[in-house]
Amino acid sequence: MMTTTAYQAGECDNETALLVPFARSHLEGALKLSQEMTWPYRLEDWNVALQLGTGFVLERAGTVIGTAAWWPYGETHASAGMIIVAKAAQGRGYGARLMDALLSSARPRTITLNSTAEGIMLYRRRGFVPIGVIHQHQGIPTQPHEPPRSGLMRSMTTSDFEAVAQLDREATGLERRRMLDRLVRSGDGYLLQRDGMARGYVISRLFGRGHVIGPVIAETPADARALIEAALANLGCRFVRIDTSATSQLGEWLEGIGLQRVSDATTMILGTQPPAVGPARTFALANQSFG
Repeated sequence: MMTTTAYQAGECDNETALLVPFARSHLEGALKLSQEMTWPYRLEDWNVALQLGTGFVLERAGTVIGTAAWWPYGETHASAGMIIVAKAAQGRGYGARLMDALLSSARPRTITLNSTAEGIMLYRRRGFVPIGVIHQHQGIPTQPHEPPRSGLMRSMTTSDFEAVAQLDREATGLERRRMLDRLVRSGDGYLLQRDGMARGYVISRLFGRGHVIGPVIAETPADARALIEAALANLGCRFVRIDTSATSQLGEWLEGIGLQRVSDATTMILGTQPPAVGPARTFALANQSFG
């Protein structure tokens, strides 16, 4: 659950905006805030974020006007996201206030986030530096996909979790077991094996306007495509979103199957990058907040 002590500094400003820990009672307000920004979160998506992370909201006259959250990955790293300020309240320092509360809560962990163009200066002023670009692809696939014929691919089972968690840790350098457990239980997973060893995985689940495919962890772009095709084969002609890095070598292929690139985000970090050992790496994110 998002539970933390209230941020003490500046709990009230000249417009009586209160900064308080994110609680279940704020979910409906947070949903309305994201809808105003045309971010496609569902109430269920906010609820999962609340259960896995820690966050703050700004309230004014009982209305949620800002949110910010972070998710711990072990004791040394975290991701941050869902940093939103209502349009009518922007330009008054609320984003800075939320971000300072988040940093006070999450540090000294290394923190990564994916920033819109509008947020980059807010994060730069707090020491974040750019380390990459994320391309958001989405749409309805132009044709049905068949599962890969290779015997290397199979559906994930509960007994695969330890292998998946280890593969994820080697690929990302992060301890994400708690998040992965939630994603596996709420979605469909596929495992790519060679010589009896897990070499890649993908999880597909309901999120936003349809389904999100991610994380995708694989050793090569060809393996990443095979994992995505396995997920697409089970989804048919449903709306799909995939967030992939600019260096993934998947963009042209995704556009060719009908998942158009609709926006970009800048990946930023405060601290040192986690020590990924590979050979697998991240080809698609769980989402832009979780990483």
